[in-house]
Amino acid sequence: MSLVAVEKINVGYGAKAVLRDVSLAIEPGEIVTIIGPNGSGKTTLLRALIGAIQPASGRIIQKRGLRIGYVPQKLHFDQALPMTVERFLRLPGGAPQKACAPALERAGVPGLSQSQMSALSGGQMQRVMLARALINDPELLLLDEATRGLDQPGSAAFYNQIEELRRDTGCAMLMISHELHVVMSASDRVICLNGHVCCQGTPDIVSAAPEYRALFGFGTGGVLALYRHNHDRSHSKTEEARNAG
Repeated sequence: MSLVAVEKINVGYGAKAVLRDVSLAIEPGEIVTIIGPNGSGKTTLLRALIGAIQPASGRIIQKRGLRIGYVPQKLHFDQALPMTVERFLRLPGGAPQKACAPALERAGVPGLSQSQMSALSGGQMQRVMLARALINDPELLLLDEATRGLDQPGSAAFYNQIEELRRDTGCAMLMISHELHVVMSASDRVICLNGHVCCQGTPDIVSAAPEYRALFGFGTGGVLALYRHNHDRSHSKTEEARNAG
């Protein structure tokens, strides 16, 4: 049985349609990544899955008693507020004290319990939010661009941690990511979303699909290649200006 089945949901804000006839399913233990341009409805889809948004039509069917963990893009936190990591994990709906240390261990940041939230680095903050999401031993973990703002080593370390969690716990993962090179190497299945499901399947199938190429360019390195092209052009212009000076 699928953990979650989404059947032809439509979601909008006022008169603006954001998701149109979106259908997908998440199976136990798999890593699925949603990709798509900005404004394509990726975060809206995750919010619908956790019940924060109600579809105008269609339905979302969850396995009975499904445990879901959620890691948002960013935590909006008052830096002036004194709060330890342990206290954050124990906020209403969070962990009993005895569960804090094991959750931090599984998230890859043991020993942070008494650290101040305001003193955490970006990578540590993401791991702490991951720990909170792991408190109830989820069967499905939702990650909304959880590596945004991290440097490449930090991002790679985070994805390695996700793979270890899947291997150790059997938890399924549904991720949103713009890091296409990571998506194609770390995912069992990829869903390309642009208001509707453009294409989905294994990374090889999606990267060869015309719909994917229309959005991201040539192959799995499309966005990276375009970035490098623009970066190299900018660097060359800077060098030319220096030489001219």
